[in-house]
Amino acid sequence: MKPTDSYADYLSTSYEDFSQIRSPEELRERRVAMQGQLREAYDSRDVLGWNASVNDMHDRLMRHAVELCEHEMEEAGFGRPPVSYAFVVFGSAGRREQTLWSDQDNGLILSDAEHADKDGYFDEFGRRLTDILETAGYEKCEGKVMCSEPRWRRTSSEWAAQLEEWRSDLSWEPVRYLIIASDFRLIAGDAALAESWKRSFYEGLRGNADLHAAILRNTVRHKKTLNVLGQVMTERFGDNAGDFDVKYGMYIPLVNAARFMALQHGVEESSTLRRMQRLIQLEAASLPLIEPAYEAFLTALRLRGMTEITERAGLLQSSGYLPNAELKKKEQFYELRDSLVLVRKLHRVLQRQLRFAERRRA
Repeated sequence: MKPTDSYADYLSTSYEDFSQIRSPEELRERRVAMQGQLREAYDSRDVLGWNASVNDMHDRLMRHAVELCEHEMEEAGFGRPPVSYAFVVFGSAGRREQTLWSDQDNGLILSDAEHADKDGYFDEFGRRLTDILETAGYEKCEGKVMCSEPRWRRTSSEWAAQLEEWRSDLSWEPVRYLIIASDFRLIAGDAALAESWKRSFYEGLRGNADLHAAILRNTVRHKKTLNVLGQVMTERFGDNAGDFDVKYGMYIPLVNAARFMALQHGVEESSTLRRMQRLIQLEAASLPLIEPAYEAFLTALRLRGMTEITERAGLLQSSGYLPNAELKKKEQFYELRDSLVLVRKLHRVLQRQLRFAERRRA
């Protein structure tokens, strides 16, 4: 297959109308078929096109899961949704950076409209939806960032109050919740509710230097990947001894850095790629490393697609490690090492910025 901007033609049989899918089990079957085709179609020369199609797949699957959930609720006697709502995602789904394997990071925004059945309906809806997604192959989030949890299922006004509470407490956990929330994207439902949520989120960040410093404090920690001689550090022990941790050694540090700089400069994007593109357009003097960081991020996306994959019950899983055999390919190794040097430089810039902010507050 030649690199293209879209894999839709290649996946034409799987992208047919979803309306015939009537159960979570059938949704899982469709996912298995689609991910199999995408895995076969992977081409490292077209990582952006491939990544876009993977996330198009997930978006369609999740939207249909919402439709299935509404149908289940009707059949169970709960009726139609009593008020409007928005189903939103965070994490890699919010950034449109999901791999073929993915867990759940989602929430619900409910209308403030009064209705006697609202709380009971959406309590059941959130539980059922996370179960449907789990059946479809999306493991439940260990951190419980899911619409089945009251913290991530609120009315519009309750969300505004929650965001303000998180902004006013600069300790580690509330700031972590804000960081999670920043990777926000609408999947299904009332777009006006999602837009109102987004306005509330960003208005509270503008000009808040203390909050920016707190977010940066949560950002600068990352796994050491180069030793004092500038050599790539692989895992020393365990099943992945000799392999390189692409996820936490390269991908996540770039995601975190781009997120912080975007929030600091008022960039209202959830995708790491779009965040970096907007930052490049700003041509801010304080962002000399952002263009090479963008190239390093493309490398991270490409290497994520080359990590060792296993299959269980038709679904794919990955350790996130690049096998040692791949590291022995000279061109690939040098590209990895150069990207890691960039990551180190970028985080040193952020660490200096944090020290300056903390001295100013002292």
